[in-house]
Amino acid sequence: MNSEKESFQQKNYIQKSLFYRLSQFVGFLLGARFFVAVLLTFALYVSTFFLFNQEESFRKFVFDFRVHGIIFCTVLSILAGGIINQFYDFEKDHIVKPFRTRIQSFIKQKYFLYAYLALTVISLGIASFISYRVLIFFVVYQFFMWFYSHKLSRILILNNFTFVSLTLYPFFGMMVYYQTFSRKVFLMAIFIFLILLCIDIVKDTLTKSVDKAFGYTTIPNYFKSKNTKIILISLLIVTMAVSMKLIVKTGIEGFMFYYFTGGLFVMIVCVYLLLNSSRHTKFLTLNILRLWVFIGILAMLLNGIEGKL
Repeated sequence: MNSEKESFQQKNYIQKSLFYRLSQFVGFLLGARFFVAVLLTFALYVSTFFLFNQEESFRKFVFDFRVHGIIFCTVLSILAGGIINQFYDFEKDHIVKPFRTRIQSFIKQKYFLYAYLALTVISLGIASFISYRVLIFFVVYQFFMWFYSHKLSRILILNNFTFVSLTLYPFFGMMVYYQTFSRKVFLMAIFIFLILLCIDIVKDTLTKSVDKAFGYTTIPNYFKSKNTKIILISLLIVTMAVSMKLIVKTGIEGFMFYYFTGGLFVMIVCVYLLLNSSRHTKFLTLNILRLWVFIGILAMLLNGIEGKL
């Protein structure tokens, strides 16, 4: 009888131990924004090969280890940035993201910091092997990721502009690497910048009271709701104007033509939702814009494949 009881307790202990380890692993992935890093990696590869890389063949691109090294350093930097951001936002996330915070609680914060330091050192170490310019590029990137989490995320307007700029910084680096400067690329950069800016401001409207309580001065908790709505609608109208400019003036075609044409309709829908403002419509607007960014990556991929065939 005692033997069966001990066996049951041992089995129960193993199950709990496995659950604990799994929870720690999931908590680390969530804390490091792993899934965001995966999406950005996919977007980087798609944009690098099909937008910035105008001359190299697929074979040459595959064996261009400098490019893979830069993208790998970017992924490590994004993971490190996600960790340091959740470290500074830990108390706020307890209220805004209770489930994720609960999962992350299986890992002590000091281990997140150890992981942050390790990812930072590995990223800069690899960058230094590629070239000193790449090293400087990632030193600047990682410094502003830390500075954003430490200070800039609490400063009005700077928080939104810095967040969006840091998201697009790796893409700017690849554009400079391939020396791809054109009106089309410039307008596409403005388009995605404006959409990401709208996403960030809409996201702030959903956490308005919590941000205010924890000292984050955002557009929604500094201006009145009406003024925030005007700012968002104005940004969406400018985004529509950029889409029309891309369609009419750059000769864009294929899947990307349909993407930017469809984007006009998507922006109109978002404007309508914001005019009928409620928490539900804001949440819906946020997810429509996020989905449209993802569809844009797929459209670029399909457009590039079509162009290469």
